[in-house]
Amino acid sequence: MKLVPKQGFFADKNHAFWMLQIGGWSAYLVLRALGGLANSMGIAYILPTLIATATGFSLTLLMSAAYRRIIRMRAVFVWSLTLTLVALAAGVFSVIEVWAHARFYNSTFEPQGIQFFGAILLDLSVLAAWTGLYYGINYYLLLDEQSERVLILSGQASAAQLAMLRYQLNPHFLFNTLNSISTLVLLKETERANTMLSRLSSFLRYSLVSDPTETVSLAQEIEALKLYFEIERMRFEDRLRTRFDIEEAALQGRLPSLLLQPLVENAIKYAVTPQEEGAEIVVAAHVSGDRLLISISDDGPGLTAERSALVPSAGVGLNNIRDRLFQTYGDDQRFEMISNVPQGVVANIEIPFESANVRLKENA
Repeated sequence: MKLVPKQGFFADKNHAFWMLQIGGWSAYLVLRALGGLANSMGIAYILPTLIATATGFSLTLLMSAAYRRIIRMRAVFVWSLTLTLVALAAGVFSVIEVWAHARFYNSTFEPQGIQFFGAILLDLSVLAAWTGLYYGINYYLLLDEQSERVLILSGQASAAQLAMLRYQLNPHFLFNTLNSISTLVLLKETERANTMLSRLSSFLRYSLVSDPTETVSLAQEIEALKLYFEIERMRFEDRLRTRFDIEEAALQGRLPSLLLQPLVENAIKYAVTPQEEGAEIVVAAHVSGDRLLISISDDGPGLTAERSALVPSAGVGLNNIRDRLFQTYGDDQRFEMISNVPQGVVANIEIPFESANVRLKENA
């Protein structure tokens, strides 16, 4: 990720500085000149005012060059060096301003010694205000930049975590599948082995190609589950029975990819495997208002002691689901595993319904 270019007045910091610098000192010139004219000081007062303004403009340019180096130092150095620079600049400013006043406006006034610092309080106030404004704007921009970097780093961390959770496929599934393919090859059942290998390839392509930080339509997720069921059916044959009860509108809903696969794998492990007659796994989904409701149920032994240990704290697959739901939806989601009626287990997921069609329009 890259920092997004800033928009608005401070998009170009150099341009913004010159605009403020020129505008600020122009306003200073106008105010000083109008103040002199209002106090009946005459047109002659304009020239020393121009000299004073040019002096302030030049001094603050030098101060800005120094501040660019000072601003990233430790606080004690920032304060001490800044106060020193403001005091020195105010002294120079006052000397030049008093000299210009005596030379071009009041020729009878001949300043000597301490008199050259006659305008130091005013000049000190002006330069202190300029310094405060300079630091205020730059600290704001630095804080804004750091906040943006924190958001980007936070987004990258979340993306990395989602990717890690997404790729936590159970290795036993791969081992069992490859072992089954190997067995089919040894039995010279080449056609079945090729079919199983093709389905495994398609399933892995789906699991690895799509962006883990993005969501997919439920229709895509269902197709991936069908591939997974077909692969497992090569091992369990008639013992694995499946049924899909999906509302048409729900197919357009979006959810994190491969979110349902660990639940199906869990159902196969604890409902199909331990029973000689196998079990039926039902995947259902429907839309209720602005919510997408998904359930995966089985008619296996139910929440046995071993399977209950996976609810809600243990178990990589189920914790994976909880973590991914929280990463994607925060607290605006629900996941639970409860006993099915008359027997078995049902896993329920409730998430906000976001239509795939709406997402396509937004990205168009």
